[in-house]
Amino acid sequence: MKRPARWPYGLAMLVAAISLWQALSWTGMVAPARLPSPIRVAEAFWELWRQGLPPGYSLAGHLAGSLARIGWGFILAAPIAIILGFTMGYFPVIRALANPIIEILRPIPPLAWVPLSILWFGIGNPSAVFIIGLGAFFPVLLNTVAGVEASDPRLADAAYTMGASKWQVMVKVIFPQALPSLFTGLRVGLDIAWMTLVAAEYTGIKSGYGLGYMIMLARDLQRPDAIVAGMLVIGAIGYLMDWAANLLITYCLRWK
Repeated sequence: MKRPARWPYGLAMLVAAISLWQALSWTGMVAPARLPSPIRVAEAFWELWRQGLPPGYSLAGHLAGSLARIGWGFILAAPIAIILGFTMGYFPVIRALANPIIEILRPIPPLAWVPLSILWFGIGNPSAVFIIGLGAFFPVLLNTVAGVEASDPRLADAAYTMGASKWQVMVKVIFPQALPSLFTGLRVGLDIAWMTLVAAEYTGIKSGYGLGYMIMLARDLQRPDAIVAGMLVIGAIGYLMDWAANLLITYCLRWK
């Protein structure tokens, strides 16, 4: 039996929330200086799209700049996290040696790394990419370790019995079993990398393009409408990225 679609309920809830927000603004219960109305935010979005903030720096340019930083941070961090995670999961000695360091570094929020990243890499893209990479690194690492540890040892023993080498067992037996957890780590890592965007662009962006940079500029200019518009763009793009990642993971794991 085909299940009824649930997205209309979610859409109705979204429309109701925006309507309530607008009603509170119209009645004056929410001061525009604290939270601008949805109509004012929509006008600010259109202004950002056409004119940009500062003028000449369009919203599309800010979005492209942020996506490029996210891409570089994720591409640089994910392979290192996967290799280290697989090594830690497969070799208990390496896991015992590395785990204390990982557990001390992991709870430190990316924002706390901003001063050091500026000292190490200076102001600009390298610092931002470093902060974003940190956000993506630990979820990928921990999920890879968990995936390798959860692999069925009986399958590895059976492969050894049939004459498989250690490398063949790692690549053809353990790695496929770890893939679901690894993909979950990649998805969560991408989400957290996107969430660290504003903190990453706190380090300063020489090009003048970046959603986080644009939001900070709107704050300096006391433009709450532009701030909220920028925040909603970050939220919408994050939602689309997670949706696309989920589709890709479902396709890659269709053999399960």
